[in-house]
Amino acid sequence: KAVLLYFANNTDPRFLGKVKLMKLFYFFDFMHVKNYGSPVTFDRYVKMEHGPIPSTILNLVDAVDYDLDSAELSDTIRIEKSGGSAIHRVLPTRKFSDYDRGYFSETELEILEKVCARFGNKTTKFIEDASHKEAPWLKTQFLDEIPYTLAAEDKDCIMDKETIELSTQLL
Repeated sequence: KAVLLYFANNTDPRFLGKVKLMKLFYFFDFMHVKNYGSPVTFDRYVKMEHGPIPSTILNLVDAVDYDLDSAELSDTIRIEKSGGSAIHRVLPTRKFSDYDRGYFSETELEILEKVCARFGNKTTKFIEDASHKEAPWLKTQFLDEIPYTLAAEDKDCIMDKETIELSTQLL
């Protein structure tokens, strides 16, 4: 919930739809893998047409879109559907607080800040295109699970494949 609140409070609300939100999660997890060897959410990413999708997170966000009253995230985000627009905007139900900040390690906060600095004011198309240049997306077949270890094949990764493999198997 704290990650959702962070993204919803630290990105341009005009551009934060469900597709972009899923890419923000991808970059959050995979940038953390590239820099520190392990993902944060440990969600299962799947290669889809518009880029990598965290499957559990998508299901939780979709529940808000379809049944707000019983959705687990109803106290965190709401989905706004604009008339005539394809985007389902993701909006926070409250501000990101110091209490929420306490859920994160220093490295997680660092990566959250970097992801929002890089993509916060960008369009969905921009972040989608960026995800399509990453080895995890390029080296996976459509609808297949994206292994975290593929992050080691990107030039900006400072961790080796063995370290990533070990850290993703520990939990």
